[in-house]
Amino acid sequence: MQVDQFLEVITNQFDTVLPFVVYAYPNSRQVIGYLQEDDSIYKVKDFTESGFVFAPFDTSKTTVLMPFDKIASIETSFDDITFETALTVFEISNDKNSHVNLVDTAVREITHSQIDKIVISRIEEVDLPQLNLKRLLKQLFSTNSTAFRYCWYHPKIGLWVGATPETLCKLDGKRFETMSLAGTQLYNDTLDVDWSAKEIEEQQIVTDFITAQLSPFMDNVQVSKTETVRAGNVLHLRTKIRGLLAHNDALKQVLERLHPTPAVCGLPKEAAKAFITTHEAYDRAFYTGYLGELNKPVKKTPRTSQRNIELRAFGTQSLTTQLYVNLRCMQLQHKKALIYVGGGITKDSISELEWEETLNKTNAMKNVLS
Repeated sequence: MQVDQFLEVITNQFDTVLPFVVYAYPNSRQVIGYLQEDDSIYKVKDFTESGFVFAPFDTSKTTVLMPFDKIASIETSFDDITFETALTVFEISNDKNSHVNLVDTAVREITHSQIDKIVISRIEEVDLPQLNLKRLLKQLFSTNSTAFRYCWYHPKIGLWVGATPETLCKLDGKRFETMSLAGTQLYNDTLDVDWSAKEIEEQQIVTDFITAQLSPFMDNVQVSKTETVRAGNVLHLRTKIRGLLAHNDALKQVLERLHPTPAVCGLPKEAAKAFITTHEAYDRAFYTGYLGELNKPVKKTPRTSQRNIELRAFGTQSLTTQLYVNLRCMQLQHKKALIYVGGGITKDSISELEWEETLNKTNAMKNVLS
């Protein structure tokens, strides 16, 4: 489908107040759209469902599903996307003092407790003169190509847009992959950079947590070397973690163990989450939740392969799951955008630097709005 036709279909879905999601995988030119046929809110119960999921930060709240049997699918390509010079003008509302004070409070809490890390966040409010959905989608899918980009809408929930660099998990048959992602600095034309002891420690905390959480449910766990990766205008430290699920109902258990990860919550998880709930002055909603395809059926190749042998041994049809942590995102409301941004705090964090980090992270979404 040509881009203009694709955008017309999506805009019509939005104008008729029906749910949809549009997304592209990292480093992919393919843009996929799912159009739900009604405005019902479908829910995930046990993660045996099949569809596109949108999960909140708070695990006690509803994980929303667009079931594959309730949607129509359309596709287009990056090759056809051209973007015009931006004309939008908007104003930004910040509250630096509140965030700096919250960082200082978190550092004191970590220093005088058993907590190693707390991820705190804030909302940056942007005033918009109008919402041009076609223009926004063009900008979203012509930038941040290394991220998972998406636009998700449900009339009873809201309109969300993001370009996240972090994979929560990938599952192909029983092959499972995830990552730990932490540390942030500005990208200045090179990946050959030095990382502080604080950032290296923060990254190791996340890696150790994920490995420990996965071990009871996975065989042959492998941890890669930590590398520097680019996400838009910033760099992060990333470690890949792979293995094989031990049994066919382990996905629900693994997701319960992983989410929310130390990269978006802290460690120990419950203590960090309690701090966040008490001290953050807003509801994160779907920010630092996760989203993506759950149990998507894939075509089996007719020839015998090691992958098909594994799938038959696992006792299921060929299914894939790809979920991403909902970072670098915003919620679009009437004449304003709420940009969600945060950072990991340890005992060595400096509040002014943490504030600057949040400013750098908001650029991905500001570029989409510009």
